[in-house]
Amino acid sequence: MKLIAAVDRNWGIGKNGDLLVHLKEDMKFFRSTTLGQVILIGRKTLESFPGGKPLPGRTNVVMTKNHAYAAPEDTIVCYSVREALEKAPAFGEKEVIVAGGGKIYCNFLPYCDTALITKVDAAFPADTFFPNLDEDPHWALAETSAPLEENGISYTFCRYERIEEEEVPLEK
Repeated sequence: MKLIAAVDRNWGIGKNGDLLVHLKEDMKFFRSTTLGQVILIGRKTLESFPGGKPLPGRTNVVMTKNHAYAAPEDTIVCYSVREALEKAPAFGEKEVIVAGGGKIYCNFLPYCDTALITKVDAAFPADTFFPNLDEDPHWALAETSAPLEENGISYTFCRYERIEEEEVPLEK
C-alpha cells in the first residue's frame, strides 16, 4: 500500500475539513497517481469531495466506525483497519492508496511501504496533521523533485520509503 498527501512545513494537511492549499500540479499528480486504483479514505474525507461523492475512475473504500452510515453509491465501506486489510487482496492488480484524513493516515501508515508527499514550503493554520516522516526511524526520503512554484508557493514532490518494519498489533 501507498499513502499520498500534501503537507506544509509543520506536516499539517488540513483545517476545518479542507486542504490547506490547492495547487494545480499537486491535484494533477493526485489524479494521475490514483486514477484506476483503489483509494482508502475516511468518511470525513469523502464528505469533503465535491458533492460528497466518491471520486470517479477509482475504487473508493471508505472507513467509518458508524455501522449506520449510509454510504454513497459506488463506495465500499469498511469498519476497521483489519477489515480493510482483509479486503485489499480482492482488488487484484490495483494499488491501494491511502488518501486521508489524519486518522486514516495514522492507522494505515504501519502497513504502507511508500509515501508520496507533496511538501509545501509554507506554514498554514492547521487542525489535522500527517505523521512527520522526517522524524520517523521507519521511513527515509528516497526521492525529491526539483522545486516547483505556483502562486508564489514553493513545493516539491517527495517519495518516502519504509526502511524498517513496525510491529503493530492489528485491531479487531
